[in-house]
Amino acid sequence: MSMKLPFFKNKQIKVLKNTELSKVPHHLAIIMDGNGRWAKKRGLPRIAGHKAAMDVVQNTVRTAIKYDIKILTLFTFSTENWKRPRPEVDFLMKLPKEFLHVYLPELIENNVRIETIGDFEGLPEGTKKVINHAKEKTRNNDGLLLNFAINYGGRFEIMKAVKQLAADIENKELQADAVDESVFSRYLFTNGLPDPDLLIRTSGEQRLSNFLLWQLAYSEFWFTDTLWPDFNETIFYQALVEYDQRIRRYGGL
Repeated sequence: MSMKLPFFKNKQIKVLKNTELSKVPHHLAIIMDGNGRWAKKRGLPRIAGHKAAMDVVQNTVRTAIKYDIKILTLFTFSTENWKRPRPEVDFLMKLPKEFLHVYLPELIENNVRIETIGDFEGLPEGTKKVINHAKEKTRNNDGLLLNFAINYGGRFEIMKAVKQLAADIENKELQADAVDESVFSRYLFTNGLPDPDLLIRTSGEQRLSNFLLWQLAYSEFWFTDTLWPDFNETIFYQALVEYDQRIRRYGGL
């Protein structure tokens, strides 16, 4: 089952800055939650929700381009998601191929660059192959960075960083007293990226679920009861409006 949301008539998208917004997030992160519940409400198998979600991802990319957001990080598959039933996991591992088969030409046309964060080597070979193909095809694009967090866990990321940091200190490649937040950040999957300005989570849940634990320290959070397959441009814009009204103090006055 596929749910098409025709937000845009043309594939080529113009960047339109909305004069009602004084600022938009440079880096937006989204926890795309509620696919299973969306399917259950309709008497459908869980995988129907995941398939519907694929089209919403692309419509979200289009909206991010429209509002001139520079980085979009999507929580696609967590290190804990391997605990789900095998048929569901197998289906999720095939979704990148289906998504990119349909939408990669449009992403290229709109100057989108694809990257990933997470334990990439832990993915099935077929999944890695299609994602690497997309990365290669888009590596010279300098528009929106579409960053898929796949096989990603915040605690796993931090522990991996700590181990590598300790090894570098032991090997005298780094002095312990030189370690600060900036140095530590270089050991994370997000090395080189600014922290998210805004986190959106759908489905009504209000927790991080092991997502970007270090990077979200001073991000703004916005939650909606909307299930991810029902997420659309109107709801996206509501989040941007609220973000625009917030004052970020980073612990100061």
